[in-house]
Amino acid sequence: MFKWKKLGRVFNPQDVQGREWLYEFAQAPSVLIFDKFMRVYFSCRPLPDVNGQYISYSAFVDFNRNNLFEIVNVAKQPILELGECGTFDEFGTYPASVIRDGNNILAYYGGWTRCESVPFNVAIGLAKSCDNGEIFTKLGPGPVISYSSNEPFILSGPKIRKFNDTWYLFYIAGRKWIENNGKPEPVYKIRMAVSTDGINWTKADKDIIESKLEEDEAQASPDVFFHENKYHMFFCYRCSLNFRGKEKGYRIGYASSDDLINWVRDDSKTGIDVSEEGWDSEMISYPHVFELDKKIYMYYLGNHVGRYGFGLAELESYKTS
Repeated sequence: MFKWKKLGRVFNPQDVQGREWLYEFAQAPSVLIFDKFMRVYFSCRPLPDVNGQYISYSAFVDFNRNNLFEIVNVAKQPILELGECGTFDEFGTYPASVIRDGNNILAYYGGWTRCESVPFNVAIGLAKSCDNGEIFTKLGPGPVISYSSNEPFILSGPKIRKFNDTWYLFYIAGRKWIENNGKPEPVYKIRMAVSTDGINWTKADKDIIESKLEEDEAQASPDVFFHENKYHMFFCYRCSLNFRGKEKGYRIGYASSDDLINWVRDDSKTGIDVSEEGWDSEMISYPHVFELDKKIYMYYLGNHVGRYGFGLAELESYKTS
């Protein structure tokens, strides 16, 4: 069982001045550690257009490695350009997950496009940075993982990991759209693909985390790490409908595995929940767990799925039983 101590909110996008493209939201934090600072990538949005439509960019904020509340730098521009007309990432790059690959840094990201019958669709793209992760260049105009016969829409939420020289990409895949007072809402489940080069992927083609709330429970942000001879996954989940509030909103779940293929879910071991009041009192979601200087931390989103930034928690204890 895990026990986390919340340290507080560490970044609020509304505190950033002079960047209209970074007006609100700081979603899906992903860490890259440097000698003197820690870079946290996230996705943000400018104000919606005249039709109420959003676009999404990816950015970063740097924290002093010795003081994880001290901001030392914020991206001057988005790390990725939006796609050209008709491409899969024309309207957004959200979320992004980064990993070092030799002297380069790779970013796997969800590319958003707009649709007619439903609001959006998403596929997973790949980009590379040669300047320590400030600007990324796409490997091509199309995605590296896209729709297939068993995964017909919404391939998103990529989390890239490398274990024993094998690349693992944990992500979500859409199962269905449910009508909710005339508005379609997506249901998606956690899945996985493996690769020997990080470019060509073989999908497991199955949901790897069982549902608990209901058959149409939506799952997202599958964050995996290895600790005490076991693989651990923190993720988030919600009800299929009426989830934009406290009662049925996002919570963080937990599963464990010995082989990265078969997972046992036990949310009672998560060790973190909503606060009684404040910025994370209605929901918590999109966990990202990382180790820094022999301590284990978790970034997570609060109310409105990161509209008001992300917070930090430190692992106080872990018990195997």
